[in-house]
Amino acid sequence: MRRILPVMTALFCALPTASLASSGPSSSPSSQDTPSSRAGAAPPREALEQVDGARALAWVRQENKRSADLLTADPRYERLYRDVLAVEQSPGRLPLPDQMGGRIWNLWQDAPHPKGLWRVTDRNSFATPHPAWQVMLDIDALARKEKKDWVFQQAECLPPEASRCLVGLSVSGEDAVTYREFDPASKTFVDDGFILPRSKQRVVWVDRDTLLVARDWGAGSMTQSGYPLSVRLVRRGTRLEDAKEIYRGQKGDMIVAPEMLRDETGRQLVLIQRNLDFFRSEYRVYDPAAGTLRQIALPEKIGYLGFYAGKLIVRLDQDWNVGGHFSRGSIVAVDPAASGAAPALVFKPEAGETTTDIGVTSKGIIAVVYRDVHPSVRLYTPSVKESGWQEKYYVLPRMSSATLQSSSASVSYAYLKVEGYIIPPELWSFDTDTGKSRKVKTTPALFDARGLTTEQFWATSSDGVRIPYFVTHRRDWKKNDRNPTLFTAYGGFDLSYLPTYYADIGKTWLERGGVYVVGNIRGGGEFGPAWHEAGMKSGRQHAYDDFAAIARDLAARHIADRDHLGIRGRSNGGLLMGVEFTQHPELWRAVIIGVPLLDMENFETMAAGASWAAEYGHMAIPAERAFLRRISPLQNLKEGVSYPVPFIFTSTRDDRVGPVHARLFAARLEALGKPFFYYEDTEGGHAGTVNAREIAYERALEAVYLSRSLMDQDPSFRH
Repeated sequence: MRRILPVMTALFCALPTASLASSGPSSSPSSQDTPSSRAGAAPPREALEQVDGARALAWVRQENKRSADLLTADPRYERLYRDVLAVEQSPGRLPLPDQMGGRIWNLWQDAPHPKGLWRVTDRNSFATPHPAWQVMLDIDALARKEKKDWVFQQAECLPPEASRCLVGLSVSGEDAVTYREFDPASKTFVDDGFILPRSKQRVVWVDRDTLLVARDWGAGSMTQSGYPLSVRLVRRGTRLEDAKEIYRGQKGDMIVAPEMLRDETGRQLVLIQRNLDFFRSEYRVYDPAAGTLRQIALPEKIGYLGFYAGKLIVRLDQDWNVGGHFSRGSIVAVDPAASGAAPALVFKPEAGETTTDIGVTSKGIIAVVYRDVHPSVRLYTPSVKESGWQEKYYVLPRMSSATLQSSSASVSYAYLKVEGYIIPPELWSFDTDTGKSRKVKTTPALFDARGLTTEQFWATSSDGVRIPYFVTHRRDWKKNDRNPTLFTAYGGFDLSYLPTYYADIGKTWLERGGVYVVGNIRGGGEFGPAWHEAGMKSGRQHAYDDFAAIARDLAARHIADRDHLGIRGRSNGGLLMGVEFTQHPELWRAVIIGVPLLDMENFETMAAGASWAAEYGHMAIPAERAFLRRISPLQNLKEGVSYPVPFIFTSTRDDRVGPVHARLFAARLEALGKPFFYYEDTEGGHAGTVNAREIAYERALEAVYLSRSLMDQDPSFRH
């Protein structure tokens, strides 16, 4: 099942340079150029809310220049920039596979191709050290030719052969995309082919001449969250305005979208998914031949939906009583045609276990299962001797993570990426037919991890719950309270924050003696649906208390005191940083707040904010309104409080969270006379990853900020 996520799990998003800031070092700052210096007052709220307004962008240019002038003048900046650029453009990076039409597809970005090459090869060639790639589409060449800042977002290809594809391109990385029909045989866009103009939209192929599309069809066709509520049938050669409506949701829904599932026999199941909110959905089967819709009897909260042997493969995010009791977190197989029939149990989690990634192959199901945040891989195949499912169990290294990179119902094998904080990514192939696995590719080390180790510790939160966290450090470190430490967490939307090989952190932080800490706080998915639900709405204070408890545990273990501890988060993690900034300013020396939500009294009316009320709460509900007011970072900035000097970053082109939260927070700090650094890019969208040079610029700014704050103890960076 695909969900629209308002958040990304990557620790550092790529924020481009664009025209509002220089990507190279500037002249040395004057003695008056400090984090608190100002050229003038910020515009009022109504001006900052105009995303592309002249007054707002003038203020952005001013703040970008002020921060860039100071940070890029640091003598370490240029080296840090080159280090990040080198790892981002390393030819040894894994080419991540996407299986379509029996072949392996990949988008590859490097120095000559910063926007990327969309390319394809076969499985045997892919397994070799130097695959024979065929370039389908050069995104850089396309952008130059059409004079548009195209970013490749995705491709929806016609099954089973992927003989035609709908290529999704966005401008500057925003969520809204333009779909254009592409012919892989000729490697060209199809003359008079399907074109779906810019919109937040979803599309699936019904057949070669028919699409199901959810998009902005005009007045009344979008939800309060800014996503489609109408699914229509688009036939080749007809105008979009003549498309027949198949299903219409309601204004208060999050999104209504089509979905196409295929099992190993080629049987198709066309679905209409109606998201009542971020976590609750209804599913209807659409019969293209008869033009009928039929709702499937499923629980509203499910975390995965696949199709195998004519059965829906479902991860339950709530308990389900139908023909027996099935506990949340379980994987079950459901007959979509037999309403009320008992599902078959595939997997039931034990204490401390949860599934993250699940996929369907031609011979069974593959699932990544974590116990106490350490991974294993499970293969499930129908038992030939008795009813039920047979399990094969593969133990993976501790202090690592596994990501199901690609699976397909048309083949028996799936690809997994295995990595850790100091373990370079490896790509493994797992075959659900033979039960065999093999390593396909390995990334060379992109930073020097000799002498480094990762440990897992546990802190006790305010209500007595034990919270795990990972610490990566030098083996010969001294627990003297003075280790420069960067601490991050996420804690939301059922997303797990797992060990990941961040080469930029390795180069700019770990190689230079820094300690890196990741907390698995409540609100995430590290221990299944209950762990997430404990951090939802007013329970979200648990996540904030968990984070503070880890900070105090770091101090109690003499790893880092307040003057050597910095924190970082983005999106929902940016909200986390904003709350910790206002609730516990005494615990941190440096705070990086990225593409954040910060005005929680008004988030429901900002960008796609209405879609997240199921996670955060509604201002219209008194108890939830009281909690949101109590924790909203923007409204809880106060005079007379000694705050850390933060680094705030966002993107003008972020059409998911939007830049207004960050602008308002910075403007409020300015009004209070509080120092801060600010960087707003004009490109990149919410995810921000556009090209390596833009990534390197933003990460180098952060690395200088952290170095000056936590390593140098620079007094001008002190609160």
